[in-house]
Amino acid sequence: MPQLSFTRSLGAARIHNFRRVWSPSLSVWGAGTGIFLTFLLSSTPLVKREVLCKLPVVGEYYTDNTPDSDKAF
Repeated sequence: MPQLSFTRSLGAARIHNFRRVWSPSLSVWGAGTGIFLTFLLSSTPLVKREVLCKLPVVGEYYTDNTPDSDKAF
């Protein structure tokens, strides 16, 4: 007579394996997307003033030193 046996499915092991396999790829894609959006939105005054000017290394590059008399608006 055949014996019925049950095997456990370890869901935690699957999640760990999923993280181990996909973490490097997803982190590279996330960093690339963040850098792309930063450069894409760098011409927007709000992003310049609130984000890029406050970066420690490149903040001076994005500061607006144009006198008020030379600005259009």
